[in-house]
Amino acid sequence: MTDRRDVSSDERLLVERVVGVGDPLRVGWFRYRFGTHRWEWSDEVAAMHGYAPGTQPTTELLLSHKHPRDRDRLEAMITSVEDGGAFSSHHRIVDTNGQVRDVLVVSEPWRDESGAVIGTAGYYIDVTETAEEFRREALDTTLPGVLEARTVIEQAKGALMLVYAISAEQAFRVLRWRSQETNVKLRTIAERVVAELPKVAGDEVKLRTRLDHVLLTAHMPDSVKE
Repeated sequence: MTDRRDVSSDERLLVERVVGVGDPLRVGWFRYRFGTHRWEWSDEVAAMHGYAPGTQPTTELLLSHKHPRDRDRLEAMITSVEDGGAFSSHHRIVDTNGQVRDVLVVSEPWRDESGAVIGTAGYYIDVTETAEEFRREALDTTLPGVLEARTVIEQAKGALMLVYAISAEQAFRVLRWRSQETNVKLRTIAERVVAELPKVAGDEVKLRTRLDHVLLTAHMPDSVKE
């Protein structure tokens, strides 16, 4: 995992003013290996489902947490993984305590050192609305150092809102997560998202695939992304 070094002071100010200092961003990884039909997940994803660190996930366990209203989406996601497909899904799960969690799941093919696809790997992002009401005023009155960046960030948020069916605050949290996790400026992440929009105009499925790819490869040199 990439070292989490400090982003620029302007980017940090944007995060602190808009999302709130210390606001927890719950993100964890998962993998599914085709050869052994084995799931793996990080302690963070285990916790999202209500389990202790080290709990071994299975298809049956994942399905047991499906929300009644999102049953089809969760089953389609798991089927896609087991059939070898990459996917993204915004759905709800119910943890072991009965709490409903709103999650965004993004994945791409998992490759070995030779480039052969051996599974699917990606992230769970808990976008459950637990923070204070989104403070848009901060963008307009307290961030003079990032006014120019605001437009592209808002465009990127809009794209994520459309593709993943999430709120403006949740979209910003996803952009912030990738910035912190990859040590790439938030504005740069937003610019890469926006750059994909004209390439797949009018095709929401292709746009979702491209945005999945951008989020998962933001830290990689352009020469090895494709």
